[in-house]
Amino acid sequence: MKDTLNNDLTVKEADGLIGTNGQAVEKPVVSSETTVANAPTGKLTKDEILSKLRNLVDEPVNAVRDEIDSLKQAYYKIRKTEIEELKKNFIEQGGNVKDFTVPEDKYEALLKDLMNTFKEKRAALAAEEEKLKTANYEAKLQLIEQLKNLCESNEDFNKLYNEFKEIQQKWKDITIVPEGSVNKLWKEYQNYSEQFYDLIKINNQFRDYDFKKNLELKTSLCESVEKLSAEKDPVSAFHQLQKLHQQWREIGPVAKEFRESLWNRFKAASTIVNKRYVQFFEEQKAKELENLQQKTALCEAVEAIDYSLLTNAKEWEKKANEVLDLQKKWKTIGFTPKKHNTKIFERFRAACNVFFANKSEFFKTLKSEMEDNLEKKRQLCEKAEALKDSTDWKETTEKMIALQKEWKTIGQVPFHNSERIWKRFIKACDYFFDNKNKNVPAQKDEEQKNLEAKKDLIEKVNALDESLDNDTAVATLKSYMNEWNSIGHVPFKEKDKVYQAFHKAIDEQFDRLKINRQDRRMKSFQNNVNELAGKGKNKLYSERDKLMRNYERMKIDLQTYENNMGFLNVSSKGGSGLVKELERKIENLKEEMQLIIKKIETIDENID
Repeated sequence: MKDTLNNDLTVKEADGLIGTNGQAVEKPVVSSETTVANAPTGKLTKDEILSKLRNLVDEPVNAVRDEIDSLKQAYYKIRKTEIEELKKNFIEQGGNVKDFTVPEDKYEALLKDLMNTFKEKRAALAAEEEKLKTANYEAKLQLIEQLKNLCESNEDFNKLYNEFKEIQQKWKDITIVPEGSVNKLWKEYQNYSEQFYDLIKINNQFRDYDFKKNLELKTSLCESVEKLSAEKDPVSAFHQLQKLHQQWREIGPVAKEFRESLWNRFKAASTIVNKRYVQFFEEQKAKELENLQQKTALCEAVEAIDYSLLTNAKEWEKKANEVLDLQKKWKTIGFTPKKHNTKIFERFRAACNVFFANKSEFFKTLKSEMEDNLEKKRQLCEKAEALKDSTDWKETTEKMIALQKEWKTIGQVPFHNSERIWKRFIKACDYFFDNKNKNVPAQKDEEQKNLEAKKDLIEKVNALDESLDNDTAVATLKSYMNEWNSIGHVPFKEKDKVYQAFHKAIDEQFDRLKINRQDRRMKSFQNNVNELAGKGKNKLYSERDKLMRNYERMKIDLQTYENNMGFLNVSSKGGSGLVKELERKIENLKEEMQLIIKKIETIDENID
């Protein structure tokens, strides 16, 4: 026998019991002494459970269903305990658990038979209920037919009215019908009810009373629906409207002269609520589509970032702020259509994650590079400190200047070391040049004279006669610039200061004369080219190569910006701002590239 219990009850009770294998088994004896009425299920024996089941299966199904299920569970709980006890005894007596077999339960067949009987009764009850629904449906059809006949009858009013009330009562008494027939039956019943009131000359007292009461109720419903047009939430208003429509259907007819106007009033107010409901979802859908366009533009803006152009910390930080601004803008945009909402967010988040992962990697690399740069600058400091006490003024000056130029070629160092390392380097340089000035009076005097000459030239620029015409003024300024380039070195400490003062004065005069910024830069560049030409063609070639590299880099930037323009939707609110920014950058790049071309042409003229 299986060591698990089968709950499928298929055995019928007869004078002798038949087991699940078709063989006769011993009929269990259930004595009357073991029948215990109303005993708690958990305290009953198997005999008592079977006795109670035999009594309950004949009771109404719905009344005893829970109790029968409880008795069945109690029986199998006892059976499980018996098996566990038998298994325990078997093992304690030296048996192997694998050899243990569950003994046959002589009561189980009877239990299954009783449960089968109960199942059959329950199935019969369900079938009976379906029959009842069908019968009720037919009965209501008959009542509708009777109501129809009343509408066509010319008999005494009192008799007709009493019959009408009987039909109403019978209709209410009939409960369940097939679900698919409810609405159709109600419409037909309502139709003939209204016809009865319309066509039969009902006693004025009853008719007027019903009509007046129904008119008051339906008027109140009209007022309630009309108030819904002011409801702030169109969705809530729509759901309230459905309840009011249900109430309208449940109220009887009104007098014929009010019927059409009242219904039109109710319908008109309902139409307003329905239109607001539809409009709300249409507007929401349009807004969600607009939000999708804006969020798509933001995704494309982040995805279009050209990482090859982000070559230093300043550019990365600037771009990071732009991405953070895009994230802030994202938060101000509402939901998109439901099917896109998760996907567009995941797309934007993925693009941002890629950016910040690349930024993190860049700064890790940058930190290593800055440490290398710090070491290089330390070495320059050591070289400058080793030279600062030298008295070989000419050779050491050249070496110091070479160290300064090399310093400018080295990139950034960690911020907290930047000022300290610079002060160390400039201290050694200043120490040497101070000693040089003290020990080389002639050179010092010459540099001082040059300084005075450049200061005088600055005064001349500032004092330029404002009555001069533009051409004369520009020619004069150009001569001043040539004169500036012809003046020799000034004291090292004053070099930057006097240079900035001169160019500030020149720029102010050009601004006054409204000279184009590009032309001004070209005039300044031409002066620099003349100065470079005096130092040999190698300097010019070097400057030309530098300009060509800048030009090629700008071409790449221009192509990137123009490609990004294609990703943005100008019509959307999210795209217009980004488009204007890109257009400004593109225009500036084109102007700068034209200026570089002119500079290269100027250099070529001097080389030839």
